[in-house]
Formats: sequence, C-alpha cells, structure tokens
Amino acid sequence: MASTSWRSERLLVLCYHGISIEDEHRWNPGLYLERETFRQRLELLREGRYAVLPLTEAMPLLAVGKLPPRSVALTFDDGSQDFYTQAYPLLKSFGFPATLYLTTYYCRHQMPVFDTICSYLLWKGIGKQFDAAGLLPEGGEVDIRDDACRQRIVCRILEHLHDTGASAGYKQVLAQKLAAQLGVDYENLGARHILCLVTPEQVAEVSRNGIDIQLHTHRHRTPRDRLLFLREIEDNAREIRAMTEAGRPLHHFCYPSGDYSEMFSAWLREAGIRWATTGETGLAERTSNPLRLPRLLDVATLSTIEVEAWLTGFSAFLPHR
Repeated sequence: MASTSWRSERLLVLCYHGISIEDEHRWNPGLYLERETFRQRLELLREGRYAVLPLTEAMPLLAVGKLPPRSVALTFDDGSQDFYTQAYPLLKSFGFPATLYLTTYYCRHQMPVFDTICSYLLWKGIGKQFDAAGLLPEGGEVDIRDDACRQRIVCRILEHLHDTGASAGYKQVLAQKLAAQLGVDYENLGARHILCLVTPEQVAEVSRNGIDIQLHTHRHRTPRDRLLFLREIEDNAREIRAMTEAGRPLHHFCYPSGDYSEMFSAWLREAGIRWATTGETGLAERTSNPLRLPRLLDVATLSTIEVEAWLTGFSAFLPHR
C-alpha cells in the first residue's frame, strides 16, 4: 500500500506531545512516549524508507500532487523541555526534520505549566490527602482515592482558579504547596525541567538545526473574540521571531488542545496563516481543508503495528478508534 499512487497522493503528519524524561508516559499515556519507543518509531521510518519532509515543504508538494512516495512529516506540540532533551537529539542522529508548534509564554517564564504539573502531582499523590485551601473554594482535606477521583479533582481545581482569575505566580505557589503536602520534591522536578518549556536559547539552537518553529498561540488558548485571538497569534509570532532570528515565514498553526471552531478560519487567514493542524485523525490529501489538517497522535497507547498501518495508509480504510 505504501508504494501505491494512492498513498503517494497523501501525507501522514505524525503528532507528538512529549517524550518522557522520567515517568510522564505512565502518568499520561495518551500524550507521552518513552524515549526508546520514540527511537523505535524513527527507526521504523528509516527502515521503511519513508520520505520524512519538513511540513513547510510537504504542504505545497501535496497541493500540486508531487509528494514523494511514503511521505511523512513530524510535528511536536507545545515545546516542552523534553523535546529538547529527549526528542531533538534523536531527530539529529536520524537526520530527520520536524516542526515544533511553540507556545511561548512559559518559554520566557521558566516554571512548570500549572495545568499539567497539578495533574502530575496529584497522580503521584494517589492514595494520599492534601489541604485544598486556595485550590478549591471549600478548602479542607481532600482524598485522592484513585485515578478517576484525581481527574475530577484536577478539573475542579482548574475551574476554580480560572473563575478566580489566579495569576501564574500564585498558581506556582499553590503547586509548591501541593507538592510539599504530597511528599514530592518540587525542586527536583524543576531541576530536571519536567513539564517546563524550552528556553529561548534552546529554541534558537534547534531552529538552526532542522527544526521549523511555528505558531501555537502565546498562552496556549483560543479565545472566541477576534481581537483576542489575533493577539494570541501576534504575540506568539513576535516571540518566535525574537527567539529564532531566522526570518522564516510563519504560515503554519496548530490549534491548542485541538480546540477548533469554524470562526477561527477567517481569523487565521487574516493573520496570514495558510495551514493549520488539528487533533483529528487521518491522512492529509489535496482535497483536505488546509486550515483543518488531520494528523496521527503517536502515543504510548498506540502499538507499532497500528503505526505501521497508518504509515502504509491501510488504517485509512478501517474504523478509527
């Protein structure tokens, strides 16, 4: 199937969120891969002689029907520190290009992203109690009985802090307090850069070495207000240009958390965006909406056989799970 004209007219865009520094794949197997598994994925591409293209080159070729056989593009969302320490060295060793959709606020503010660190800390604290003062409106002692309970608590905490307009600095104080109560060494997490984003210096380095930095909003959010939405992209573009000094066009966008709405298309065109990727599963083809491109999220829950089936195109004919 991979060598047929049908597959040659389609591009598989692989999506990655994180390559574990420690145990992130056990905490969130729906977003993370172990480093060795990621290396095996790259080996699969090399052994299968897949054409791994920069997304910025692949999309124009797709539009005119001139993709090489077995074309694949690698994309990474957010720009977490593990991209630099785990994924980037492997990409260099295999000689594969990639696109990094970078959300930039936490690049300048080197602290763990609260939404993720809160979930991660509570996962490490399953079976324990913590004082919810400041985290929940009712405060008091809260039991983290199991993973389902943990997920409900995370949602309630994030909703409460959103409703109260808590600042990033205050959230970090709460994260440190939560870690201390759960017996997690918060300083060690910070020293290992777990759930932190890449630094501006690291962004500059990877940009010089085959990684195309593209847009993912500044604060990882997609407001339903046109001016606020455009501001997210403008702030994001300004920060990326300042970090990379590459002068490359910023025509690619990735919807944060896959949050897509029809209203965004006109705003993206207004901002000069030509292509945008989603969290929808599939192969991109000439008839695909360029502002709603499908990808395959490659994570710990996906088997090697399933990845191979998507690489060949066979899975496009099967029901999606």
